[in-house]
Amino acid sequence: MFQQNPIVVEVLKQPPITRPLTVGDVVLGAMGMVGIIMAVAAATGILVGAVVIFIKRRRDAVAPPTDPGHAKLRIQN
Repeated sequence: MFQQNPIVVEVLKQPPITRPLTVGDVVLGAMGMVGIIMAVAAATGILVGAVVIFIKRRRDAVAPPTDPGHAKLRIQN
């Protein structure tokens, strides 16, 4: 009356076990991220500094002297 059908379970190949994460791995990963952030910050600072210097030199080149005794430094190209 109560006939049981067998249950078939198919076992697939399991992926290989990964190596455990160590403190050194975490520190190296954090240092890598900090290095990238520092490189981007340095590049941005250099770019902004170059733009500010360019604007100031351009402004000083066309501005008349404010004082008769004032002398501009010549920039030789």
